[in-house]
Amino acid sequence: MSVIEALKNALPKASVLATEEQCRPYECDALSAYREKPLAVVLPETDDQVKQVLRICKAYQTPVITRGSGTGLAGGTLPLKNGIVLGLSKLNKILKIDPLQRIAVVQPGVRNIQVSEAVRQYGLYYAPDPSSQIACSIGGNVAENSGGVHCLKYGLTVHNVNSLRVLNMDGEEYIFDEKDDGVDLLAMLNGSEGLLGVIVEIKLKLLPKPEAAQLVMAAFQSVNECAEAVTAVLKQGIIPAGLEMMDKFSIQAAEDFAQVGYPTEAEALLLCEVDGSHDQVQVDAKRVADILTAEGAYKIIVSQNERERVALWQGRKNAFPAVGRYSPDYYCMDGTIPRSKLAYVLEEIAKLSKKYGLRVANVFHAGDGNLHPLILYDANKPGELAQTERFGCDILNLCVDVGGTITGEHGVGVEKLNSMCHQYQGAELEIFHGIKAVFDDTGLLNPGKAVPTLHRCAELGHMHVHHGELPFAHLERF
Repeated sequence: MSVIEALKNALPKASVLATEEQCRPYECDALSAYREKPLAVVLPETDDQVKQVLRICKAYQTPVITRGSGTGLAGGTLPLKNGIVLGLSKLNKILKIDPLQRIAVVQPGVRNIQVSEAVRQYGLYYAPDPSSQIACSIGGNVAENSGGVHCLKYGLTVHNVNSLRVLNMDGEEYIFDEKDDGVDLLAMLNGSEGLLGVIVEIKLKLLPKPEAAQLVMAAFQSVNECAEAVTAVLKQGIIPAGLEMMDKFSIQAAEDFAQVGYPTEAEALLLCEVDGSHDQVQVDAKRVADILTAEGAYKIIVSQNERERVALWQGRKNAFPAVGRYSPDYYCMDGTIPRSKLAYVLEEIAKLSKKYGLRVANVFHAGDGNLHPLILYDANKPGELAQTERFGCDILNLCVDVGGTITGEHGVGVEKLNSMCHQYQGAELEIFHGIKAVFDDTGLLNPGKAVPTLHRCAELGHMHVHHGELPFAHLERF
């Protein structure tokens, strides 16, 4: 009996997809440049069915790639041709809401925005808000430790999760919570990219919805002034709920798409949101506007009501699809740098843009230095995707060289394996592999993702200098 037959015998017929047509929709995540058709896809509806899938796959030594909504941008759910995609989209129930304790217990397939919608009646909300929040799943958010425009003040996913219930390849359950002594295993599971276990239940922290919020939009005639203004705001002890920066290209694209009143002549735009009590918000909004004016902002707009605030955010929230209208393809990077290096890194990215002959739009969470350069390219032009990969790798290496990291919220997946070799040394990678072995001694959970082999890094140290080899040459290109 094959693994597919075993799965069909154990699960409802409709839960196992094995034909070419059924499997193709699962061949990639939102990093669609890299694709692989899986052996099969399973869509369990209960925890017990998930356990059965894991036990069967272990018995047949078949890799398991856990998938949420498929909105990831680093190839974290890229299938293997001999592997099973474990889709958790049907585990989509909010199991419990406790407004007194301010918690919600959810299954991994629940969409991010659903949580805030469900608890709005209690005056509560769930803080992490990735741009894909209307579609991305909570389980995927945990796997990648996602952030969003409000992560500066309210933290990433890891700061908003109380506990996780996780299954290993034997179908055994483990609960990780804040009560754990010693090693913070709960934090370790956040951002573990499906390598350590299958998450089947998440307890989320809920926050009281602020009385008021105002958004200050500031336009600058130079990127340097805008970058310095970010530091100036934070130095004054103000912790904005959101602090986002956009360059000229992304401003023009967002305004053309959303038409919210962005000044398209500006070289850089800063969006700074403050929230809290009505009185505090009025004070902080004025302070922020004064600081930004002193730092060189030539135009300031402060939202006067909720409608204006939401409208001004729409340009930033839709920046990625807006930029996508200018090119057949774009490659979304994700690196994090010290705030003090913002201006320098943007200058270097501009130099790299000229070197590679590829346009770049810069959109990022300025408050925590999380950059999202969008490299525009055309996959139909021979060699242009390879050129884009090199450009992206150079950006990530630049982030590391100035004291940052290769990812802020998208994860490593397959996209950044080579860049992991630039950031970490052999001893550190050995620890990562050791942790993987403790949680998954079978090596069947999402193999080949997030942590490169020592052999790969040793080769890259040579190839990176002499050959410029690319990490994904074996994968089907689109």
